[in-house]
Parts: sequence; C-alpha cells; structure tokens
Amino acid sequence: MLELVIFDCDGVLVDSEPIANRILTDALAECGLELSRADVAQATTGHSMSQVLAWAEGALGNPLPEDFVVKTQKRTFDAFHNELRPIAGAVSVLDAVAAAGVRSCVASSGDHEKMKFTLGLTGLLAKLEGRIFSASDVANGKPAPDLFLLAAQTLDADASGCVVIEDSLPGVAAGLAAGMKVYGYAAGMEARQVSLAEAGAFVFDRLQDLPGLLGLN
Repeated sequence: MLELVIFDCDGVLVDSEPIANRILTDALAECGLELSRADVAQATTGHSMSQVLAWAEGALGNPLPEDFVVKTQKRTFDAFHNELRPIAGAVSVLDAVAAAGVRSCVASSGDHEKMKFTLGLTGLLAKLEGRIFSASDVANGKPAPDLFLLAAQTLDADASGCVVIEDSLPGVAAGLAAGMKVYGYAAGMEARQVSLAEAGAFVFDRLQDLPGLLGLN
C-alpha cells in the first residue's frame, strides 16, 4: 500500500539544475578548474554541497576560496530569480497525490535555505511545507539511505510503502538502499534513461504521467 511519495527537489520539482550547473561551471573556471558543463553535471548532480566541494578541491588540487560557496550561491539565487520555473506538471502531480489521500514530501541533497527559496519562488512551498528534508539533517547524504529513511520515520511511513522520485544516480542508489521503490525521472534524455534504468529505477519521461504510474488516477 502506497503511504508516502518522496520527491527529490532539483530536477524533479524545480528546473534548477541547468541554471545551477551553469553558474557552478563558470565559478569553478574562475578558480582554475575548467571543465565542460556536462562534466560538472555528471560529477555533481545528486550530491550535497559538501560532497561537491570535496570533489572540486580534489580535482583542482587546492582549496577553493573561503567565500566560494557564498558568492556562488548568491549568483545562483540571482539567476533563479530571473529564470527558475517548476518542472512541467509538478503542481498537478502534487495535487493529484494529495487528492488520492497519499502523503508527499521532499528529500534533497540541497540545504533548507535553498529549497525554501526555490520551492517558494515556483509556488510549490505551500504544498510541501513542514515535510522538507535535507542532506544536512543526516550524517550521510545520498547515495546513503539515511535521508529517505529519516523522511519515512518522521512521517511514520514504512519503507516498503514509500516511493522515491529521483533524477540522479546517487538518489536512485539511496532509495533502493532504503528498501523503497524508485522511479527515475529522465525528462526525455536518452543517456539519463539508460543510466537510471541500469541503476534499478523504473524510468519515465513526463512528470505528468506519475499519478497514473502510481495507480492514483
């Protein structure tokens, strides 16, 4: 029996990943780490900021400037103000899940400040407020199962009754490790379809199709 639908945030509910990846790629280049946006996305998607910083400093061979996070976050938030939109279908999917009497929540590698900002900016915060979980809430972020298990425990749901909606390999691994069924949102990207399927997710391309896939229609 479906008890809880756990959504990732970036790339699943809000279309933030292309914006954030562009800003991060440019910021890293300014520090001497010149990589393509595709390479940065592959290395960072689904990971927490602490994991991203560890990867970047390892690749750079030097510590990043002390104000790197603050400056990069400001540039990212400024870009969000002008460009950020919800993923197509996010509003109707959250409404459909609620109308079916099933609970939903967000569990993301992003911090609470970022999620409150992006969900608020896109009009989704009111639908999820009080049910938002961050990697900063647990000792180990994705791909460890800790975050999803925390969400289930907090909302008194059995792991076997939880479904995870993810778009990243760390997220898929975390959901499966938590003993949950994972749906991989691939947004029509063939390479992502293949990688998410190989990781063990049930892959789909349109968020609007999710209620039907979950048997909620």
